[in-house]
Amino acid sequence: METSGMESEYCSMALSTSSPTPSSDGDEMVRCVGLTGGIGAGKSTVARILRTMGFPVYDADAEAKVLYDRNPELLKAVVGLFGEDILLREGSLNRSVLASRVFSDPEALSALNALVHPVVRSSFNRWADEQRQHGTEVVFREAAILYESGSHVDCDAVWAIAAPESVRLRRAMSRSAQTEAEVRSRMARQWPANEVEARADRVLDNGGDVPLIPQLLAALNALR
Repeated sequence: METSGMESEYCSMALSTSSPTPSSDGDEMVRCVGLTGGIGAGKSTVARILRTMGFPVYDADAEAKVLYDRNPELLKAVVGLFGEDILLREGSLNRSVLASRVFSDPEALSALNALVHPVVRSSFNRWADEQRQHGTEVVFREAAILYESGSHVDCDAVWAIAAPESVRLRRAMSRSAQTEAEVRSRMARQWPANEVEARADRVLDNGGDVPLIPQLLAALNALR
């Protein structure tokens, strides 16, 4: 997909499309747009384009991974839940062992999410406040399980990135060593795509048949 020329052409226009809501103390609050969608739908593609256009994007999934190293209290709570055998010799988290524990155990995954999501939310709030202090009016929060985690309640709008399941499968399998069965198992742990898209304020079609950039620009203009 060729995007760079159009991204540059419309950058200044896109950056003027927000109308922040005033806070109770008189300061303007940064507006938050959630980006979500199923595995292989293309959330990262949209996030990358937005960053190129100058918008700050918070990657909740990436942040959750590094918080285990940055937040000793979170790591302690996770060890308390799953045992010390999820740690490497030097005391850091063995992510592959933890992943194997929750991969096929919905209750274990739910318990882990209950520990992680509040910490990610606090991290996002601090980040968003820093963006506001720098004069930013609109930020984006990229999260695979935005609705499942309840994070959508912190967003002023939600955009769902959509693509046919066959396309999503092909993309997910091409970028990892996982089999189709493994990818489908991961998909099954997320909300159905039609449910996510029905709840979203806007759906961006990233299946490949419809140009993505014009859809994105229209969505940005709608934030005015």
